[in-house]
Amino acid sequence: MKFMFFVKKLGILGILLLLVIFFSIASPAFLTVQNFINVIRQVSMLAIVGVGFTFVLIGQGIDLSVGSQISLIGVVTALLIRDAAMSPALAVAIGVAMGAVIGFINGILVTKMRINPLIATLAMLTILKGVSYIACGGMPVYNMPSSLKAIAQGYVWVIPIPVIIMIVIVLVGGFLLNKTYFGVEVYAVGSNLEAARLSGLNTDRIKITVYALLGLLTGIAAIIMLARINSGQPVAGTGFELDVLTAIVLGGVSISGGEGKISGAFVGVLVMGVLSNGLLLVGLGEYYQMLVKGLVLLTAVGIDGLQHKRSAASKAAAAA
Repeated sequence: MKFMFFVKKLGILGILLLLVIFFSIASPAFLTVQNFINVIRQVSMLAIVGVGFTFVLIGQGIDLSVGSQISLIGVVTALLIRDAAMSPALAVAIGVAMGAVIGFINGILVTKMRINPLIATLAMLTILKGVSYIACGGMPVYNMPSSLKAIAQGYVWVIPIPVIIMIVIVLVGGFLLNKTYFGVEVYAVGSNLEAARLSGLNTDRIKITVYALLGLLTGIAAIIMLARINSGQPVAGTGFELDVLTAIVLGGVSISGGEGKISGAFVGVLVMGVLSNGLLLVGLGEYYQMLVKGLVLLTAVGIDGLQHKRSAASKAAAAA
């Protein structure tokens, strides 16, 4: 209990600094320019999806289907390029649009059909995973053109293209959330849905919009993933939803809605990237990484829950 509050008080930037110091001592290969570029490139997809996920979570929603969306969009885009002989640019546009449509459908399920977002998106996760395996017969789709590969592995000067895309999306997302009326609406819906509805806000429209935005950004991340591994694979996004959820909750975005910032979510993404990279460099494999990530998620959600419990108690005491 004391450790959780110590972590909260230390702040996410302090945790990031401690991780950097620890892994710099533990592995000489960690604190190098090349490894720094690798970490930033690796977290770019997580950060891109994290921006959309932040909007959804602040708006009192959740989307567990983003990993399956990445898998399906990658497979479909690859099939369009290889088997339908479609131009890579058009196939990429269709893939990104597919993400927005899936997000829109998730929003409809949550708002119009009144399905709990956890259940709705968990069902969508299973459906999309099944469709992606059916579409490619369970086999990776290879033979991608070199022009597609450049999206994930190309540079502008010394900056990787995925990092540039990530920076633009993080800045635009932060502006939308903090400097526009739409951002105010999202916070209002997440803080008190009924009060927002009674004040005249179209809460269903706002929720559908944030889900569609998340789907759009997931589509972009899926294209980067496709270009990075140079093939469409039905397992490409497996576990991605838990990574992004862990990162943004660790970054201070409340799982209960109504609280959080894009900047905090981005630092949470960096923490997850440094953690994964550092564990790999010190010789801990994938299974240990899964264990650590699970513990981090449990700790982050536990801190958030305790914080809200104390906040509710304080409000009750003040009202009394």
